Amino acid sequence: MKLGLFNILITLLLLACSTGGHIAPVQERKQPPSQKIGHHVVSQGETLYAIAWRYGVDVKTLAQRNGLSSPYTIFPGQKLSLWTSNSSRKTPRQLAKTSKSAPKAVPKSSSSKPKKPKTKTKSAPKVASGATSKPRSKTNTRPGSPKKSQTQSQAGISWRWPAKGRLLARFSGPNGLNKGIDIAGNLGEPVVSAASGRVVYAGNGLRGYGLLLIIKHNEQYLSAYAHNNKLRVKEGDIVKGGQRIADIGSSGANRMKLHFEIRKNGKSVNPLSYLPKR
Repeated sequence: MKLGLFNILITLLLLACSTGGHIAPVQERKQPPSQKIGHHVVSQGETLYAIAWRYGVDVKTLAQRNGLSSPYTIFPGQKLSLWTSNSSRKTPRQLAKTSKSAPKAVPKSSSSKPKKPKTKTKSAPKVASGATSKPRSKTNTRPGSPKKSQTQSQAGISWRWPAKGRLLARFSGPNGLNKGIDIAGNLGEPVVSAASGRVVYAGNGLRGYGLLLIIKHNEQYLSAYAHNNKLRVKEGDIVKGGQRIADIGSSGANRMKLHFEIRKNGKSVNPLSYLPKR
């Protein structure tokens, strides 16, 4: 009897627990898409070139979006618009889709190339056995190795290496971690301008670059020299290609090196495509 009552009580308790409690439904929510910030507030010492460099935007485009004209004077606390609309922002997936959808170039058929007519070469006349041949002057058959040029002309600009050290790290793409190249060096060794131009930024306001110089070469191209120990030029200075502009250091880096970048219309390009081979 007692055992039967005990079983009934247990059953009632289980029913009460199952009907009284309410379990909240679980919904899976996708993470909101990442968006680039739409504005930048100017800090002390910043220039429009430095801000454009930071966000990978062409300085002329950034100036146009904010109604600025040359020499692009800005003030601390000024709010700059970085993007015109959401349509101008492309996510990495969108960029990948556009690159995949690009039509492949059709290789030209070999039949379209005109065949070069075969030219018969006349054999040299045989020398008679009794004839005496004139002695040939001794010539050095090994040509001397040509000196490698210190400059290379690309896009109408004469480029040269900004430092003499060995290459530490290569360009990893405009969206990669390394948007330029790293060149080894010792403290105080010279950093030279890769080409003639005007200094448009000199300072340490860009995180990750240390003591930085940015030089404008023309309306399309800029170059940057980072992690310097000392700057030897200032904003507004006109520099020549090969002129010493800084000393190698480790500001903002974990070793002595020069980080060098080239930007075309605000986008990173591979410096090794512009610098002479060595």
